[in-house]
Formats: sequence, C-alpha cells, structure tokens
Amino acid sequence: MRFRRSAVAGVAVFALALLSACNDSNPDQSGEASLTKVSYLTSFNNFGREAYAYVALEKGYFKDAGFEVKINPGSGTVDVMKLVAGGQADYGIGDFTAVVITLAAQKLPVTTVGMIHQRSLAAIVALQDGKIHKPEDLIDKRIGDQPGSTNTVMFPLYAKAAKIDPTRVKFVPNPPPALPQLLASGTVDGIGQFVVGVPLVEKAAKRKAVVLPYGDLLPDLYGNSIITRTDLAKEHPDQVKRFTGALLKGLQDTIDDPKAAAETLKKYVPTTDVAVATEELTLMKKYVKPGDFNGALGEVDVTRVQKVIDQLEEAKQITPAGSIKPADVVSESLAPKG
Repeated sequence: MRFRRSAVAGVAVFALALLSACNDSNPDQSGEASLTKVSYLTSFNNFGREAYAYVALEKGYFKDAGFEVKINPGSGTVDVMKLVAGGQADYGIGDFTAVVITLAAQKLPVTTVGMIHQRSLAAIVALQDGKIHKPEDLIDKRIGDQPGSTNTVMFPLYAKAAKIDPTRVKFVPNPPPALPQLLASGTVDGIGQFVVGVPLVEKAAKRKAVVLPYGDLLPDLYGNSIITRTDLAKEHPDQVKRFTGALLKGLQDTIDDPKAAAETLKKYVPTTDVAVATEELTLMKKYVKPGDFNGALGEVDVTRVQKVIDQLEEAKQITPAGSIKPADVVSESLAPKG
C-alpha cells in the first residue's frame, strides 16, 4: 500500500468506461432485463479475507441485484483507487485510512459507500519466543514493513496511544511477501501486518505469534472500505446501493460460516489454503462486527470519519489541517443504515 502522489490522467478513459459500465439494466431481445456488467477489485490479491466477494458471486447475490460481476485481484489501496478513478474498475476495496490520506493529497474522483471492517486490521506482529510481547517492548526494536503502508503511517498515532516514543522504533523497509520469513529468521523483531494475516505468518514461522492490534488503542479507525467513482455514486445511486447490498450479503454469510466461505474461495482461486483462509475469516469476524458495535453491516458514521481525519491531522499525515472533510471521502447517504 504505497501512498504514491502522482495524478491520474485520462479523464476520457473513465468517462467512456462509465458509459459502458454504469447504464442501468436494459431489456434484452427476450424481453428480460439484462445484467449490468461491472468490475470489482479486491483490496490485495485473493487472500482468505477477500472471500466475501466470491461468496456473493457464488450464491447469486450479484445476479439477483442485476449485476454480472468480474472480480479481479487488487494490489493495494492507492492502486485500487486509481483504477477505479480511471474507469478500469467500477468498485474496489481499500483501507479507509489510506483512502483518506490519499484523497487529502490528490483529489481523485472516488468516494466511500460502505465499510467492510468497523475496526482497523492494522497491527504489529511478533513471535512468542521473541522480544516483543506488549507495546512498551517496541522501544529500540526493528519492525519490517513496506514503506508507506497503513501500519507504518499510523504508527505514530498508535505509539502516542501506547505512550511510547515512535522515534525509538525503527521501521525496516521490505516488500510484503518477504515479511513473514524475515520475522521467522530473526532479521527483524516484528512486522507490520493486518491481524487477519497472522495465520500465514504462523504457518511460515512454524511458531505462535504475538499480535499488537492498533484497533485496541485506536477504536475509531476503520479497516477496509467499499469505494466507487464519485460520478457513479451521484448519477446512479440505486445501482451503488444494490451492488453494496449484494456484497454485504456475501460478507454476512462469510462471517457466519468462515469455512464454507474459504471453500467457495478455493473454487475460484485454486491455490487457496482452506485451513489458513478459514482462520483468517474467523479472525476477521470481530473486526466486521466488534462486540460494542450495534449498527448495520457496512455502516458509515460521519462523526467517526471526522475523528479519523482529526487523528491523521494530528499525526501530520494530512496537511494543512482542515483541507479535507467527511463529505470529501464518504457518501453517507449510500451507506447502509442501522
């Protein structure tokens, strides 16, 4: 998840894509309504945490809502945002913190229309036989992570909440695929990782992990969000609501039965390790619906969004202060209501 700040070119590209992808269903020659073709990007690759989209596809939720959906693997929030903004995809998934920071830096024509996770998945992960067991242990330790990742960007906020000095924690730049092995070999003391990635880390390290979730100390931070183009949200709100509703039905089924969802994912992505994917989805459930959350699945709380913006401004990730507002990043009227 790199926060690259290059501008998106080719406005005509997404305009043409919008015409082809965003028309409401029209009758075909048989007199029946045809399906609207849309493309969807996962947040990153096709890990177990992405299974809910395939569940919605397999169970016909997208078709029932009037869509023929093509699912493609995403490659991080900023890339997903740029592809959606440029018309190469209609909907996508991105970490909400990264979405806010990116939109504050460059005015991409995208908006958030629902939340997958009501709590951030970001965490520092270490091993039980290592040197990190609690936040205070992070002092003078080496943490492997991809430069510009959500975990790295938000660490100063987490450190403040944990009452430790963020300058005394060294982040070592490494690509995501290398992180579990670096941790297993002892090259680094911990790694930046989403909570749901712990099963993969433990499989690589052949040891149990220690997890320090950011969400424990920063409960206002969201995890992944559903994004689409701003003009699509404005001009076809019913389509957006129908798509989001179908996707969230798949999400509900996924957290209700993680193993079945993992098996569905394997049907579409044969390389899926069902056991690992099941563990990921089991871990994900409490981030989709935390114990203290009583709202609707996918709900967006504008007051919380403002708190996220305030925290990012405090961490100097958004400058100048006041340069972005909740309405610039979310379409509250399109999100599910409790």
